[in-house]
Amino acid sequence: MTIYWSPLAVDRLENIFEYISKEENDAAYKLVSKILKKVETLSKFPERGRKVPEANREEIREVFESEYRIIYRVEAKKVFVLSIRNFKQLLPDNDLK
Repeated sequence: MTIYWSPLAVDRLENIFEYISKEENDAAYKLVSKILKKVETLSKFPERGRKVPEANREEIREVFESEYRIIYRVEAKKVFVLSIRNFKQLLPDNDLK
């Protein structure tokens, strides 16, 4: 499966990096690397994530890395990374589009 990143997901990943790198640059690189590796695994196992409770739709799923939810949509031979959110943040409907 091919993985596509939404502009919102890219922006969220950049924001996560910027926020963490203010305190510890190495930690920011490590976390972003872990998130990217987790996303890469979706190309082989897209159904591994659970359904996003807020969406309650089979094709909208999430996997977790550290304290972040990686939210994605599965379509025919495609995975769309929609958003990345901290567990403590609410998930707005706009993140699922």
